[in-house]
Amino acid sequence: MGILPVDVHPSEVGLDADRLQRLADFAGAFVEDGHMVGTDVLVARHGRVVLRSTAGLADRENAVAVADDTLWRIFSMTKPITSVAVMQLVEEGRLRLRDPVAGVLPEFAAPQVFVGGTADSPEVVPADRPITIADLLSHTSGLSYSILDQHPVDEIYRRAGLAAMERGGTLADTISRLAVLPLRHHPATRWSYSMATDVLGRVVEVLDDRPFADCLVDRILEPLGMDDTSFLVPDERVGRLSSCYGFAPGSEPALLDAGPTSAYREPSWQSGGGGLVSTTGDYHRFCSALLRGGELDGVRILGPRTVRSMMSNHLPGGAHLDQVGDPLYTPGFFAGCGFGLGFATVEDPSVGRILASRGEASWGGMASTAFWVDPTEGIHAVFMTQLVPSGTHVSLRWDLRALVNQAILD
Repeated sequence: MGILPVDVHPSEVGLDADRLQRLADFAGAFVEDGHMVGTDVLVARHGRVVLRSTAGLADRENAVAVADDTLWRIFSMTKPITSVAVMQLVEEGRLRLRDPVAGVLPEFAAPQVFVGGTADSPEVVPADRPITIADLLSHTSGLSYSILDQHPVDEIYRRAGLAAMERGGTLADTISRLAVLPLRHHPATRWSYSMATDVLGRVVEVLDDRPFADCLVDRILEPLGMDDTSFLVPDERVGRLSSCYGFAPGSEPALLDAGPTSAYREPSWQSGGGGLVSTTGDYHRFCSALLRGGELDGVRILGPRTVRSMMSNHLPGGAHLDQVGDPLYTPGFFAGCGFGLGFATVEDPSVGRILASRGEASWGGMASTAFWVDPTEGIHAVFMTQLVPSGTHVSLRWDLRALVNQAILD
């Protein structure tokens, strides 16, 4: 296990260093016990790093250790970045949260809702209202994901070739194929995890009239100094790209995508919902900007009130995810949590029996990566690894929070 340099000793910002070390030991134990190949965890308070700990290997097959600049597939941790780009358009007066997405993407003009039948022979009815930008940001649009296996619509997605790790085609083509498929439910009635953020990436691309990747570079990545975050890994960075592994019951994690020969070396459709590769340091800068109300190092990407709105619960009627959401992990995992405009939010920690702060915003990625931003305590944390699926050790998301929060003394 490696302990990397930090910005400030934990005691200088109200944290107990010995208690915080429990977090590093906890993350390292996943590697020592053979559950994960490599891990990297970063904790910061008031934007200053107080813990950075790596363990294990980024590439097991070539014995490459996790380093401070290892590149990780962040999958759905792409979603908050895309959501920020959308909210920038809202701030510019070019988009409204209540706008129908069909105003930008006409292929969504007549959505149909699955009400019965099978994937082979679905029964559909017209949606009772249009899908809005807010519906997409809050995952209440009725869209779905091929990685799920909860509903006949999920199978329809798979048959349409909308696989979660599919990298062929273009963003425009992918969204056009998605638009004609039935919804799981009427818009703004339930929460269901979906390709909604991919649709939002296409919205940004169309309104900015340039490739989505260029939009993210100019709007967010370059201003925040996130120089290693991209959809494509160029040749000069391939040696830093981790390998991705899959859970294998009773065995060590199985290789899915080797870093040196990764599919991320080739051009792909630019998935706003899950396509980016990043480093722990880059995502730390993104979290820092959120915690500072949309500003970092004198560069502002969003206004503070916009960030606060994103971190507020936007679910129908102010409900919690376990009340209106289709299960994503184990029952009760999101008890006491809402969903904002791109993130899950903690609404009542006591309901979920979690050691967390009201108002936290968080999400994770398919390869078990995770982050959270806690405005109450001024803390944010980033956890990186590469183990698919994210539900394999999903409870570690709350465990990591507990281990950080138990170290707070002020």
